[in-house]
Amino acid sequence: MIINGIEKLSLVDYDGVAACTLFTGGCNFACPFCHNSPLVYSQNLPVIDNDEIFEFLIKRKNVLNGVVITGGEPTLNPDLPQFIAKIKTIGYKVKLDTNGTNPKMLSRLIEKRLVDYVAMDIKNSKEKYALTAGVKKIDLASIEQSIKILMDSEIEYEFRTTLVKEFHEFSDMEKIAEWINGARKYVLQKFTERETCIKLGFSEIEKDIAQSYRDYLAKYISQVLLRGY
Repeated sequence: MIINGIEKLSLVDYDGVAACTLFTGGCNFACPFCHNSPLVYSQNLPVIDNDEIFEFLIKRKNVLNGVVITGGEPTLNPDLPQFIAKIKTIGYKVKLDTNGTNPKMLSRLIEKRLVDYVAMDIKNSKEKYALTAGVKKIDLASIEQSIKILMDSEIEYEFRTTLVKEFHEFSDMEKIAEWINGARKYVLQKFTERETCIKLGFSEIEKDIAQSYRDYLAKYISQVLLRGY
């Protein structure tokens, strides 16, 4: 498994869990506002030896409770199940961050009980999905299948959208509400521009507007939260 980055302690990537966050390189999206551009375009990034990672996880077992696997897009790695299985043998909870483009992998991980929590991005309304994801074409059927897999499962999950003024407006929230109606949890995340964004010049959505989005979405989704505001 190719791991290009590690944050040895995070208290914000897995709610309520002291976690180690592992970053995989490469992504099939190029969201213009993504602040992980070095991982999206992962050429020449250092690779962390897997043995070193497992040695660290064993050593920190009394301090950490979970491992977050993020990216990039982790499900692009065919050896992800085997990698997670080894983490699980140490006794950690595992959270997966994904864009939902690999429903087959997602289903496999859930069926084998390799993940305890999944955070799946909902980039935008269907009409603006490709634009927001930074690609010319997109297979929405795969996204929709991943949504259904999570909503039909018993696993803990969240859908989440990073709010960017240039991409999101109230009409998009209306369409997303209809799309994931009945979901258990949806998080609206604050965008913060960083030098590592794929493109610069995008703006955050103000807190009062984000709150109005949350209030509307709460009519359709059990739990709607703001993150970062």
